[in-house]
Amino acid sequence: MSKAWIRSKREEFVRDVFRDFCQIHFYFDQEFQNYEQTGAVDFVFMRDLLGEETNKGLLWRLKDTAHLLFRNYPSPITICQFLDWAIGYIFHESIKLKEDAYQQQNYGPWFQQIQQCREVSSEELALSQELLAIVDQTRESISREVSRIRFILVRCRRMFRLFLVLHRDNKLLARLLYDRKDLIHSIYSQEELAALLDSLYPQAPEKMYILASQSLRQGGWFENAARALDKALQINPENSAALQEKQFVAKQQGQLRF
Repeated sequence: MSKAWIRSKREEFVRDVFRDFCQIHFYFDQEFQNYEQTGAVDFVFMRDLLGEETNKGLLWRLKDTAHLLFRNYPSPITICQFLDWAIGYIFHESIKLKEDAYQQQNYGPWFQQIQQCREVSSEELALSQELLAIVDQTRESISREVSRIRFILVRCRRMFRLFLVLHRDNKLLARLLYDRKDLIHSIYSQEELAALLDSLYPQAPEKMYILASQSLRQGGWFENAARALDKALQINPENSAALQEKQFVAKQQGQLRF
């Protein structure tokens, strides 16, 4: 991939990386809630989230896209380096968590079953107890891996607030914040989300809706664009950019009718 192509896709990559991070964060939150209740992480969940080299899962694709985005700015940006490392860390920690979940889910019950078998010798029984002790240690490993992933996810929320400020004019990002607000609300607290939006659109919260409307209009979603504009004008009825965008949307809606 050429650097020129990567630069041309930067707005899309910003949108995709933040969207996929939020989705993965949500999935981890759900799985880790189950872990707190059961003491086990589902191997199938981890396998599907990661995928494999020939069929990459969502987390693997996020890691790859993050590398393309964060490593291809004209000059190094510290917050980009932080995010690139953090997403890579989550990916590699998840590989370890997947393997530990497999051991716990498959071999723990197997060794326990052997200990109930009358056909094993006393020496085999002793060996199974020693090996089960090793498998049981994966519980401690899983606990540490879950804690580390959670820690990095929380820090990534802060990092994205600092990073996304660099892209406050990104229409695709604004549209994501508008269209997928339920997803973003699911991982960001009200206080965190307010800080994120204040950083992106200081003194002009209507700007998010204007940018989202422009993206929707350019994609041919005129009714959705008009609804986004209504929200912008509710916040600031005198915003000239919103009023101008309203004219563009109305004109294109009129052309569509005829």
